[in-house]
Amino acid sequence: MTTVDVICYKYKPLKSGELPLKIRICKDRKTRYINLGVSTKAEYWDFEKNQPKSNCPDREMLEKLIANKISEVKSKIVELKSEDKEFSATTLVEKVSHPTNTITVGELFKQHIHCLKEEKRTGYRLSIQQTYNSLIKFNRHLDIPFSDIDCNWLKRYETWLRKQGKSENTIGIRFRNIRMIFNLAMNMELVKPENYPFKKFKVSKLHQDAAKRALTKEEILSVVNYNITGKDFYCKLAVHLFTFSYFMGGINFVDMAYLTEKNVLNNRLIYNRRKTSKLINLPMQERAIVVLKEYEKKNSPYLFPILTTKHKTEQQRLNRLHKVITKVNKALKAIGEELHTPIKLTTYVARHSYATVLKRAGVATSIICESLGHSSEKVTQIYLDGFENSQIDKAMENL
Repeated sequence: MTTVDVICYKYKPLKSGELPLKIRICKDRKTRYINLGVSTKAEYWDFEKNQPKSNCPDREMLEKLIANKISEVKSKIVELKSEDKEFSATTLVEKVSHPTNTITVGELFKQHIHCLKEEKRTGYRLSIQQTYNSLIKFNRHLDIPFSDIDCNWLKRYETWLRKQGKSENTIGIRFRNIRMIFNLAMNMELVKPENYPFKKFKVSKLHQDAAKRALTKEEILSVVNYNITGKDFYCKLAVHLFTFSYFMGGINFVDMAYLTEKNVLNNRLIYNRRKTSKLINLPMQERAIVVLKEYEKKNSPYLFPILTTKHKTEQQRLNRLHKVITKVNKALKAIGEELHTPIKLTTYVARHSYATVLKRAGVATSIICESLGHSSEKVTQIYLDGFENSQIDKAMENL
C-alpha cells in the first residue's frame, strides 16, 4: 500500500518561525516528502486532523493547494500501476517533483538535429533544420511544452505558411517533420497521448501529386546513348552518372559520390544508402562497368571524380557535392532540351525512371522497394508512374 497525506513539518521551522507544509508519501516502510513551498504558523494548524484551522488566514488557498498536489500524486500512482511499473516512495517523489516533460519543443528539435548530424544524415538533418527555422519565424521562439501544439496552433501555422507562398509539398514536409518530433516526444513520455493533435489535424491532406519525373525506356536510352564526343567534363560526367544510376538500381547522386573500390566486390555493387542506412547489393550491369572504366585510372579512392581526399571535413564534402550536382544537372537540362525529353532532365529522373520501367515490366513493388533502399513500399509508390491510358483501356476490357 502507498499512503499520501499532508503534514505540517514542525521539526525544522523556517527563519520566520512558520512551519513548512509537505506531502508525505509512505511505501514499503519508506517515507519521503514533497515540499509544497508554503508555510503557516503552528497556531493555525490542526495537528490531529492534519489540516488548516478555520481561523487560518489562507485556509481555502492552502486546502486547494494540498488537495491538488495529493490528487496529482495519487494520479501518478494509478498511472504507474495501470502500466504495471514498479516504483518506490523515492521514485514516486522524483516523478511528481521533477516530471520529465520539462524538455521544450525547441530543445527536442535541437537534440534530434544533433543526433542526425552525428549519424551524418545530412539531407534529412537539413529538412528538420528548415522546419525548426520556419517554426521560430512563425512563433518567435519554441520555448514551449508539447501540450501547446494543439489543432488550433497547427492550423495557424498552416495559414502562416500559405501566406508565405509555400507549395503544398513544402507545407506537407514541414508538418510531417513536426509530427515526427511529436511522436518522438510521446515515446519519451514528454507529452500525454490525449494531447496528440494529429488525430484531428490530418497531415495526409497536405499532399500534392509530384510532377512526372520518369521517362520511357526509349527516352532513357536516348540519354544513355547521347554522343559526348568533344563535350566538356561536366557534360560527360552528367551522362555517365545518369547511365550508372539507371543501370544500378536508381542509385542517387550522393551515394554515387561516396562509392569507392571497396563497394565493388565479386562483380556486385554493395553499399549502404546514406539516407536510410539500408544495405544495397546488386549485380554489376555491363553499361555500368563501361562507365566505371572511364574513371579507373584516376588517382583517387572514389569511383567517380566528385570527391577527393582533399575533401576531409563534412562541410567541405557538402560544398563539393552541391557544386558538382548543380553543374551536372545544368548539363542534363541542356541535353534534355536537345533531345526534346518531355520533362526536365536531372540525376533523379534516372532513379524514378528505373523504378517505373521495372514496374511497367511487371516487377513487384516490394522488389523495386528493396532495390531502391526505401524504408517502405509507400515511399516507392510515390516514385512509380501512373498506368498509361492504353493499360487502363486494356484492363477495362475485363469488365
